[in-house]
Amino acid sequence: MADSRDDPDADLVAGAVAGDREAFGALLERHYNRIHGLAWQLTGSRADADDIAQDVCCTLAEKIASFRGEARFTTWLFGIVFNACRDLRRRRRSFGALTERLAVWSGLAAAPDGRDLHDALWVKSAISRLGPAYRDAAILVAGHQLTHAEAAEILGVAESTVSWRMHEVRRMLSAEKEGSD
Repeated sequence: MADSRDDPDADLVAGAVAGDREAFGALLERHYNRIHGLAWQLTGSRADADDIAQDVCCTLAEKIASFRGEARFTTWLFGIVFNACRDLRRRRRSFGALTERLAVWSGLAAAPDGRDLHDALWVKSAISRLGPAYRDAAILVAGHQLTHAEAAEILGVAESTVSWRMHEVRRMLSAEKEGSD
């Protein structure tokens, strides 16, 4: 069981679980951008991220009472976001890989200068070409700075599996970068 002293959301979660609407609202306000950001990274589409974030907020209202504190609140919340994105992906499998790649490209924001934009495009493009298991691990660990243990809990795999996937992601991206230079 997670120690509530390690979770900065513990007091708000306790209030929300007890039915305090203000505490629940504060949790949503505190984490909405993270929910939306993770959904955007996992789907590659701002529109999908908007829909998923709204769905996750509604789901959170239904599920907050089931939070048992076995993990940090953000880990539990990211699990809900991850599952919502995975469900969306399952529903859209028939559109194929092309749709997914186009969605990644459509969600890019302008960077401050040309080199940053080039690097951002290269990284997003390279990550989008990874297999789903590697891409999901990279987004959770590198993109959202979750620990391997937290990512493993969300992905439903062993921590060592996440560590191995991240090793492979670094290897694949390094090989691809060397090939593009």
